Amino acid sequence: MSGNDDKLPAKAKTAEVKDFLDRIARMPTVRPSGGKGRLMFGMDATASREPTWDRACQLQSEMFQETAALGGLEVQLVFYRGFGECRTSPWVDNAADLIRRMTGVKCLGGQTQIEKILSHCLRETEKRRVNALVFVGDCMEEDVDVLCHIAGKLGVLGVPAFMFQEGAEPIATRAFRQIARLTNGAYCSFDGSSARQLRDLLKAVAVYAAGGRRALEDFGKRTGGQVPLLISQVR
Repeated sequence: MSGNDDKLPAKAKTAEVKDFLDRIARMPTVRPSGGKGRLMFGMDATASREPTWDRACQLQSEMFQETAALGGLEVQLVFYRGFGECRTSPWVDNAADLIRRMTGVKCLGGQTQIEKILSHCLRETEKRRVNALVFVGDCMEEDVDVLCHIAGKLGVLGVPAFMFQEGAEPIATRAFRQIARLTNGAYCSFDGSSARQLRDLLKAVAVYAAGGRRALEDFGKRTGGQVPLLISQVR
């Protein structure tokens, strides 16, 4: 997506970020019962997402760096593209391995397959707890009732979904908000001018997955941007 028409009003973005951080602040304190936190990273790799794929690779690296002192983080990449293609990586605990896998992905045109990502997350957490799901995409072309049904199951299992929308396509906005609400997660939108904002919010989710809400509060004390808004809500 490109051009000034894709950019969101600054006031609207600020309100959404505040709501996003407020939702995280209201979550119960969660810390992995043993070992590393587990974060599933779902991505739309259809053609419209190609301009921001490289940026996502860099953000992944910074997420690992932020969680190293908390015992580390395991991340699994799940992405869809083309005609019915949806792939998953192994669970990895280092940025180099994940980035190597991400840089090998070429975006291909196709319809969304968010249902596959939610269903995969459900199966994985039934085997071993997934502490959080992050999804980054720009549109939704599926049955929202089906997505919400699976999201409700994730909510029961205690897996919050953090839904990041690039742009402001209205059907996707409504669907992403509902998925976030049903999983007790959070929604936030971003655009091409929001790289730092997205970076800080993704780091915040990674810290939450690795160390719980207390770790998130510590992270906020040393991070500028939007994260201090979260700390004011926690207190």
